[in-house]
Amino acid sequence: MDDKNNAQGSIEKTVIDKEVYLLKFTNNSSENQQFNHEIDKSFIQFHFCLKGSAVFQFNGGSYQLSTTEENSTLLYNTQQDLPLDLIVHPSSWLISLVMSLKRFHSLFSSEANQIHFLRTDNKKYYNQEPISPAIAVLLSQLYYYKNGGSINDLYAKAKVYELMALYFSKNEDSQLAQCPFLADEENVKKIRLAKAIIIERMAEPPSLEELSSEIDLSLKKLKEGFKQIYGDTVFGFLFDYKMEFARKLLGEGELNVNEVGLRIGYSTASHFIAAFKKKFGTTPKKYVLSQHSNKHFAQ
Repeated sequence: MDDKNNAQGSIEKTVIDKEVYLLKFTNNSSENQQFNHEIDKSFIQFHFCLKGSAVFQFNGGSYQLSTTEENSTLLYNTQQDLPLDLIVHPSSWLISLVMSLKRFHSLFSSEANQIHFLRTDNKKYYNQEPISPAIAVLLSQLYYYKNGGSINDLYAKAKVYELMALYFSKNEDSQLAQCPFLADEENVKKIRLAKAIIIERMAEPPSLEELSSEIDLSLKKLKEGFKQIYGDTVFGFLFDYKMEFARKLLGEGELNVNEVGLRIGYSTASHFIAAFKKKFGTTPKKYVLSQHSNKHFAQ
C-alpha cells in the first residue's frame, strides 16, 4: 500500500505482522518533500534516517525535531495521537517501524526491566541515538526489500524482529561506546566519506590506496575504521551493497541480467552470475523467475 507516490518522492507501507508495519520514505529530488501519515496513540514509532536528513513536525509545525543520516528517533505518547508530519530533505531516505504498544510489550514482557522507558511512569517518551553498524546493514536490507510473495514477506518479518533485538541490545551499545575510533568525529566523517565514494563509483571503485589518499586517512586507519563502523571490510561491504543493488534492479525488471551486471561493474555476465550466486545461492535469472512466480501467486 502506498500513501503517496510521485516521480521524485514516495512513501511505501509494508504490513509486517498484526499491528506492525514499515514505512519507507524516499526523496530523490532537489526539493523538500512533505509526507503525512496517521498514527494514533496506541503505537510506538521507530524512525531511522539512512541518508540525508528530515524534520518531524508536531502541533501544526509549532514544534520540530530534526534527524540526520545514520541516526534514529524513537517516539511514543500514550496521552495523544502522534500523526506523522514529516519533511524529508533532498536526497534523503528514511525507514520507520510502527508497532502497537501492546505488540511491543509482548515482545519484551520478561525483559521489560532492561528497557528504560518501559520501567518508568512516563506517558510519553522520545529518544535519539546513532545507528549502530549492525543496524545500518539490516536497514539497508529492509530498504531494498520489495513486496511480493510469502517468502519475501517472511524475510522482512524476520529482519524487523532482528532490528528490535539489535536496537535494544545493551551489549552491542556498550561495545560501541568503548570503541576508541568512534570517539574521533573527524575520523568517522572520513570513513563515511569513503563509504559514499565507493557507493557512488561502485562500477569502477578506487583501490584502497587511492581511497585512503582521497579521504586523507592512513590505509591502516581506513581498514580498521571501516570495519569498526560498518562491520565489514571496504570491499566486503561494497560487494554486499552491489549485490543488494543488483537484486533491486532485477526486481524492477527494466534491465536484463547483462545490463544489471554492467551497471554494477561486471564486464562479463558470467562473473556477475557467479557473484550473485555466491551472495544469494541462486542465479540472477532464477531470482527473476521466482519474483514473477511470487507476484503471480500473490495475485
